[in-house]
Amino acid sequence: MAEKGLSSIAALGYMNNRCGYCKRTDDGSPSYFVFCRSLTTDDYIDLMNRGWRRSGTYIYKPDVLHACCPHYTIRLDAQQFKPAKDQRQALNRWSKHILGEKYIHEAARLHPVSKEEKSRRKNEFDLVHSLHECESANVKRPPQPEHTFEVTLEPDTFTEEKYALYANYQRIVHREEPKSITRKGFKGFLCSSPLVREERNVSGRPQKLGSYHQCYRVDGRLVAMGVLDLLPDCVSAVYFMYFEDLNQWNFGKLGALRETALAVEGGYKYYYMGFYIHSCIKMRYKADYRPQYILDPETFAWTPLDDDMKKRLETRRYVSRSRDQRMGFDANTTPEEAGVKRIPGTEEHETSDETAPPSGKKRKTRPPKREKSLFKVKMPGVMAPEEVEASLDLGDMLLQTHIVPYPVPARYLVSWERGTASDTTSMKGAFAQVAAVLGPNVAKRVVMAMPPPTSDDYDEDDDEEDEEEEED
Repeated sequence: MAEKGLSSIAALGYMNNRCGYCKRTDDGSPSYFVFCRSLTTDDYIDLMNRGWRRSGTYIYKPDVLHACCPHYTIRLDAQQFKPAKDQRQALNRWSKHILGEKYIHEAARLHPVSKEEKSRRKNEFDLVHSLHECESANVKRPPQPEHTFEVTLEPDTFTEEKYALYANYQRIVHREEPKSITRKGFKGFLCSSPLVREERNVSGRPQKLGSYHQCYRVDGRLVAMGVLDLLPDCVSAVYFMYFEDLNQWNFGKLGALRETALAVEGGYKYYYMGFYIHSCIKMRYKADYRPQYILDPETFAWTPLDDDMKKRLETRRYVSRSRDQRMGFDANTTPEEAGVKRIPGTEEHETSDETAPPSGKKRKTRPPKREKSLFKVKMPGVMAPEEVEASLDLGDMLLQTHIVPYPVPARYLVSWERGTASDTTSMKGAFAQVAAVLGPNVAKRVVMAMPPPTSDDYDEDDDEEDEEEEED
């Protein structure tokens, strides 16, 4: 294990995968993979702001330039979010269902609301108040509501109750074969986060950090659960599941609203909804939560996901707003004019799956075979060898081996001076690749585990069949 406060990772490299979205190409979804034994929340938020994403004990950075279905990081400014009409309606319908008509009528008589409060509620929608008013702890009694409703934030530990919900969701919603749904797979996918859990004081209030399960219970029954990564400055949605009898209540919307409110109440500022894949029609709902911003894959600046940006994504699968400005491209610039090759068979499609390891296999977290040197691919947002050497001393990067059980500087390696940063066959070149894709700040803080992970570190056997990926 790495020293306290340091992430411990093993770089697996740049690899091609079968696309889990259009499913038309066997190697159309390339990413850079890293296995994490432990990962601090500070390191992970820095990585997310460079286009990375966690799946189980892996983090990966998609190559949006060479992907058939580019994955763009997006985030919602939770403080500025104003629910749309359909989102407000979904929340109000759920509250009425929980409280019941009889309760609503009697409570209005027994607990009258002032004229000022009625006017305020009519003229402005308070998301946080509306979310909490039907929770059991906030319901005024008498009378008794029709149902009790509780939402709790719990550590991402395994329980049979959570597994039963997960197994039902996979079987009913994703039509997965029961034999392929296992406790081991559930633990590895959604209960074995490498994130270091801690609590900090932010503006005089405690703030939870790490991976958590947000559990929704009706009359004591666990009916839905959101898997969340709570990070400095953001709530990151990992997965959401619910029993099929909640379909009529638009529970996906309710979950997104609840998680947005958590970002506001907990002082996290932003709500990261996972990747945005414009060619996946069913994933476009994420743009309905505004103001939404999309990460520029080259400069890591945040750009509004507005109509102009959507038009650019309609025209070209790869878009960097900074590159467009530099080159004078607009929303009508074609892929050929922008110098971006078209990949046949990657037009719009209906698949909405997401959040499984990007190897195209559910909960099987072993990535595919390593393909090529990172410096030989023009992957957006990756530093060149000379940029790496200018930004940090590679010899200061930390490594840990089975021989020396504590972190030591990489320059202590006997072969360190035999190579260069651009020589990817050397140890110095290997560390340079990792620094180039992680970024200098994270590269200075992590401990590189050597050798890479063994089969004992993986969650599933290697003989699983390919399956669809999951959605947020």
